[in-house]
Amino acid sequence: MTSTPSRREPSINDVAREAGVSAQTVSRVATGKDVVRAETRERVVEAMQRLGYRPNGAARALKSGRFRNIGVIMFSLSTYGNMRTLEAIASEATTAGYSLTLIPLDAATQSSVSGAFARLSEQAVDGIIILIEAHRLNESDVELPTGMPVVVLDSSAHYDLPVVDTDQAQGARLATEHLLGLGHETVWHVTGPHESFSAQRRRESWRRTLIEHGAAVPEPITGDWSAESGHAAGERLAATPGVTAVFAANDQMALGVLRALHQAGRSVPHDISVVGFDDMPEAASFWPALTTVRQHFDQVGVAAWRSLLASIEGERPGAVGLIPTELVVRESSGRAR
Repeated sequence: MTSTPSRREPSINDVAREAGVSAQTVSRVATGKDVVRAETRERVVEAMQRLGYRPNGAARALKSGRFRNIGVIMFSLSTYGNMRTLEAIASEATTAGYSLTLIPLDAATQSSVSGAFARLSEQAVDGIIILIEAHRLNESDVELPTGMPVVVLDSSAHYDLPVVDTDQAQGARLATEHLLGLGHETVWHVTGPHESFSAQRRRESWRRTLIEHGAAVPEPITGDWSAESGHAAGERLAATPGVTAVFAANDQMALGVLRALHQAGRSVPHDISVVGFDDMPEAASFWPALTTVRQHFDQVGVAAWRSLLASIEGERPGAVGLIPTELVVRESSGRAR
């Protein structure tokens, strides 16, 4: 039995012969770095397509100094905001002709982040975007790759790096002032986990806003971003006298609060008003439709990509970029009675 010889991949010289040009001209077309006459470029591209020639990525990187690949290190793929931000980054990178290597982490510790950097360095990336919003990243001196463009998303880590984030403090202030403006004497808060930078900034802004308006500051109830933790908080709030307004640090916990209040026979917003944070697509379908703070995750992703690309191209991006939020008023908030 004779074996069928494997088909040889077409080379740059094969393309040059097919197009009637030099191998150097084919290389110029493949890398896109040097100017080639339009008719010559078209002839070379047609020859590549006929032969099924695929330019060697390593060779292109050697010539251009770029791999056209970026790395993304992300903690928690399960949250709505993280996935929307990642989608925007991937879309922008693809449009610009870059591929993306994602490394999700179970825990944002020094060893896990350092290990992720090492893996990305081995996979030849031009830059890295970090989306890790846990205090543990800031408690240790995570060694960043020397000379590697890096952009940090949603973090208070004090590195000399470009940082892009939603204006968390503005959003929490909008939610709290909205409820105070409806005549509520104070606003109770269901906060996210203590290790979250986002939760901390929203919690501090909520507290500061109450103090500035001369309102009492109730003890916040801590959740973990899930609807289940919101439900547990809602049960406590329903049983607490004097509660008329609640600001939940995300829409999922607000959903749990709504369910607990309904089960306890408390009418929303007649008895208790509820405001969330995120404006996830389902928020308008909650019962009642949820008043919430809209985060523009797509804008955060786009800003992160543009900042990283600027660094890759040798420009100096801005130090910090805050994307504004907006309050979306629906039926879950009403005047105090």
